[in-house]
Amino acid sequence: MGAYLLKRLLLIFPTLFGIMVISFAIVQFAPGGPVERVIAQISGTDVSATSRIGGGQGDGLASQAAAQAGQDAVTSKYRGAQGLDPEFIKQLEKQFGFDKPAHERFFIMMKNYLMFDFGRSYFRDVSVIDLIIEKLPVSISLGLWMTLLTYLISIPLGIRKAVHDGERFDVWTSGVLVVGYAVPGFLVAVLLLVLFAGGSFFQWFPSRGLTSDYWNELSLWGKIIDYFWHLVLPITAMALGAFTTMTFLTKNCFLDEIRKQYVITARAKGLNESQVLYGHVFRNAMLLIIAGFPGAFISAFFTGSLLIETIFSLDGLGLLGFESIINRDYPVVFATLYIFSLVGLVVNLISDFVYTLIDPRIDFESREV
Repeated sequence: MGAYLLKRLLLIFPTLFGIMVISFAIVQFAPGGPVERVIAQISGTDVSATSRIGGGQGDGLASQAAAQAGQDAVTSKYRGAQGLDPEFIKQLEKQFGFDKPAHERFFIMMKNYLMFDFGRSYFRDVSVIDLIIEKLPVSISLGLWMTLLTYLISIPLGIRKAVHDGERFDVWTSGVLVVGYAVPGFLVAVLLLVLFAGGSFFQWFPSRGLTSDYWNELSLWGKIIDYFWHLVLPITAMALGAFTTMTFLTKNCFLDEIRKQYVITARAKGLNESQVLYGHVFRNAMLLIIAGFPGAFISAFFTGSLLIETIFSLDGLGLLGFESIINRDYPVVFATLYIFSLVGLVVNLISDFVYTLIDPRIDFESREV
């Protein structure tokens, strides 16, 4: 097992490098970029866009752009650059790092990332790591409570479905779960808003944010209640589809164990159904489910739901990633991709290790031979 873990650990680096190379190459062929975005804003009505670039230098560039606005059209590779001084365009390229060849920019970026230096956002004038940390509370809240709620509901439900396999309870709950899995989460979110957040019927839950405007005035207990009250609707919208997979996995694991010989032997010894189910079957059936918890938690933790965050006005990692792509904020795009890919690869390795700890019969190393 040690050799297998070492091999997997060493494979993290080429895998991560490959992910970054492919993503960087795709971005190079994508139309538009941060320079074009600034030029488009300058050419329109929002001349103040450059004020966010590099602090004071952005103000100077904006003044220079305004002074050049009346000049004749200039030859430029950027669409919409007519009327702008070529020297100004070169300054923009240098500030964004586009005065260097693509391969040189890539290796500089990877060198900095290896030292966990993720740079600063192009348009927010804040370090990328600080920006990610700022958005983490929303993602932590959604990921943590959705995962716990999914496990707390799916495991008991899956056990009961296994015990009553083929009966009426199993049939109708399967139908409900399949429908819940098929309905998109954002449609459920809209329905919940309309029904329970003052859309047309009831005003039972808040419709936006993680906390109320008067959060700081509340007591500790009041803050806890207010926090969870804001989470009810978004967590419900996100978790409905997640119940299905975990519930059926739990049911199938229990069915597989219930049909084994040791269960028949335990029943023959006079043990009642509860003792058989929770004293013998439960421990063996839950191995795969428990071992998969780190991966499930990290997946929910880092996978921001863009539409859910937008509908409920939650400023999390999902919305951050979307806005960064739209705004061509490449430091944020590549830094989040690097961090999430690295965490995902490490967690997958940890999950495999947990599998072997829980069930010594699993040997990944021998399977490779």
